[in-house]
Amino acid sequence: MSEANKWLRSGSTPAPAPPRPTVPTTSGPVTVSSPQAGVPVPDQADRLPRREAGAQATVWWLGVHGGAGETSLSMLAAGSRPADHAWPMPATQGLLNRVVLVARTNYAGLTAAQHAAREWASGSLGDAIRLEGLLLVPDLPGRRPKELRLLSQLVRGGVPRTWSLPWVDAWRFGPVDPAAQLPKEFATLFSDLSLHPIAPRI
Repeated sequence: MSEANKWLRSGSTPAPAPPRPTVPTTSGPVTVSSPQAGVPVPDQADRLPRREAGAQATVWWLGVHGGAGETSLSMLAAGSRPADHAWPMPATQGLLNRVVLVARTNYAGLTAAQHAAREWASGSLGDAIRLEGLLLVPDLPGRRPKELRLLSQLVRGGVPRTWSLPWVDAWRFGPVDPAAQLPKEFATLFSDLSLHPIAPRI
């Protein structure tokens, strides 16, 4: 049994509650698609060197630290080149080079990627570089610790897009074989960048 509210006049109804504010949601993490005003240039020690790129490339793989895997990637995708751990600045004014940052998923690799992303986002590279995104290469097989997963999520927000490759155990024991079958993540990466494998996959 319900009891009428004695503080309300007969026949009156309570005022409707104000609408609750809605929080906009996104389908994924917020990312930076172009250099941003106000982003400071990293300290000199945290910047990558710059080299004039005399050669042409469909995509430059820029390993932000030694052992990132840029040379291996250039052996798998036709038209791509390793950037030798330096920003590949076009030799001709008015041209731009497409660049993918490459980093291992350990602390040193992720922080190096973060510094490179900030350098690009600061606008200090001008219109010479079009950053396509960041490629994360596992440093060990298996699931990453929570701390590194959180750090990688933070770094992802500073680049236009991110790809993650799986561990390839064969690369520990010998050179990269372009004719070998690759995990499907490589096909997705190459397709997104309009690249083609050097050898046909069976």
